[in-house]
Amino acid sequence: MAWVAVPPIGVGDPGTGREGWARGYLKEGVAGAMARTRRRRVAGPRDLVAGDFARIDRERGARVGVPEIILGEGKSVAHLLSIVEACVAAGHGALISRPTAAQVRALTRAQRNGVPLEPLAGGRLFRIRGPLGTRYRDGAVAIVTAGTSDVPLAEEAKGVLVALGIRVVFAHDVGVAGLHRLLRAVPRLERAHPEVYLAFAGREGALPTVLAGLVRAPVVGVPTSVGYGRGGRGEAALNAMLQSCAPIAVVNIDGAIPAALFAAQRFALPVRARRRRRSTRSPRGSP
Repeated sequence: MAWVAVPPIGVGDPGTGREGWARGYLKEGVAGAMARTRRRRVAGPRDLVAGDFARIDRERGARVGVPEIILGEGKSVAHLLSIVEACVAAGHGALISRPTAAQVRALTRAQRNGVPLEPLAGGRLFRIRGPLGTRYRDGAVAIVTAGTSDVPLAEEAKGVLVALGIRVVFAHDVGVAGLHRLLRAVPRLERAHPEVYLAFAGREGALPTVLAGLVRAPVVGVPTSVGYGRGGRGEAALNAMLQSCAPIAVVNIDGAIPAALFAAQRFALPVRARRRRRSTRSPRGSP
């Protein structure tokens, strides 16, 4: 496979799509992104290839601040195991979300046979041991659930954040049907100085709105598929959160993973900042 020089932004035939490709790096900073990709393979040498069905974006953590999450749902067991094998062979860490029952059994067998896997959140996540592509500064995220039925999804978000090294504080079963429970929990959570709240609620989905009226940090509402009848399975909760009169952000129904990654981006250390810090460190043995 030939090596090519990537043209600067604004150079090249627009029909090749190179200008659009370059614009995708603008948020990270043109200079840093172009320096890392000045000479690279056309297909991307940093991608991990598993057969002809998967390319793992192992530069995503450095590029956007959060790693790629491998979705188990919808993949065959053979495909998922091949992806795990490619990650392990390259020494690349990863997270697997929403594995099916058959995938959980296969991953558990692989773990027993020495594959560096770790189940998280009661098997709703798996961690492939190895670097995830970036580092995070110290900080805390608060996770709040309206009811006990929301806890499994909240554990998914917690598993992602803990795997990334971000502190988590939590309060469960503090929904608005018993508002005194939330009022008691908030002072304890606030003592940890969380920079983001993730609020999980099904049914009428009121918890994020009430919480956003009590705390200064941003609140992300996560509607859960808890509830039944008209507006059940998270539909009423999602609609209520979208109509919140308090300023909140909202993810899709059962969107624990996107919510966790959104929160984690706040703590990601920029690649350039890490490089400057290393370059200013005194050599070993110098004063």
